[in-house]
Amino acid sequence: MDMSNNIQKIGKKTVLLLVSLFLFSFVISHSWNPEPYELLYPSYFGGNYTIPKNNPLTKEGVYLGRMLFYETKLSDNNKISCASCHIQKLAFTDGKQFSSGVDGKLTKRNAMSLTNLLWVKNLFWDGRSNTLEEQAVFPLTDKHEMGRALNKSAAKLKNTAKYPSLFKKAFGSAEITEDRIVKAIAQFERTLISSNSLYDQYLNGTYTPTEQELLGLNLFMTAPKPKQHIRGANCAHCHGSPKLFKNLFHNNGLDTLAKDIGRMEFTGQEMDLGRFRVPTLRNIALTAPYMHDGRFNTLEEVLDHYNAHIKPSKTLSTFISNVSNDPDGKSLSLSEAEKNAIISFLKLLTDETFVTNPEFSDPHVQP
Repeated sequence: MDMSNNIQKIGKKTVLLLVSLFLFSFVISHSWNPEPYELLYPSYFGGNYTIPKNNPLTKEGVYLGRMLFYETKLSDNNKISCASCHIQKLAFTDGKQFSSGVDGKLTKRNAMSLTNLLWVKNLFWDGRSNTLEEQAVFPLTDKHEMGRALNKSAAKLKNTAKYPSLFKKAFGSAEITEDRIVKAIAQFERTLISSNSLYDQYLNGTYTPTEQELLGLNLFMTAPKPKQHIRGANCAHCHGSPKLFKNLFHNNGLDTLAKDIGRMEFTGQEMDLGRFRVPTLRNIALTAPYMHDGRFNTLEEVLDHYNAHIKPSKTLSTFISNVSNDPDGKSLSLSEAEKNAIISFLKLLTDETFVTNPEFSDPHVQP
């Protein structure tokens, strides 16, 4: 009888212990409470963007993404990171016509700036990705870029001392997965907002442009109407919003016969032959060389192209076809003084705060 009572008591204690352990683990597992990340941007940028419901911005997630953005362990040779081709001081470009990857071969197209991606609807020059999560997979896994399968990258990070705890802070558990890697990088990239150039200060009423800069701004935003004696550079069709880009694709007259079929490679539609995404012009003075193939080294060369060297083709944008400041003219025909003024305006788009912001810098480097 005593032995039976003892067994019952031991059984009750065991059950109570198991219940206590379960409740303790439940509380611990449900105590994850990441801090939301507040996006700061001017009202004239607008709120027309989407953040996936399954990847909300948190300070912990953004920090992990920043760590991964600069992490060379994600490449097959442990030498290349996202930041290798997207350098902060160059507005997250690399200053090269084409970038080189783990195999030493050059990429097909020029590395785009990562400025204000929060508002970009179709990523890459050909618009093949609709989300930053999807976009991140390409450079991480492409054999000519970082060249490492995501499952192998996840396995590598699991064997580090720092990453399991960082993933736990960001996602609630120390599990490191392919999905979580791209989600964290996407979170960081959404925070790369540039909005403190002299142009922004002008829009906010705290900077007064010079006479030349103001002339350049007016020319930039104006379409020419020679019969009404209105001169313009016709840039606003593609770059006229305060963010200095629109979610459009255009054939901008680089070649009569396209050397790169552009968006057509993704859509398969002939109307997209030679069409490429309109990039932002923010920080444009820092992001040479220019165009999808990096063919122009200076802003002067870019402006000369639009002014006098647009090549006709079946898919040439109607926005730039036969637009002129001269009656019955076939080219834009800006004067040297006007071109100089436009370049002065373009230099107002450099955001020194953005390219020196410590929150965007390499966290692996100790200050």
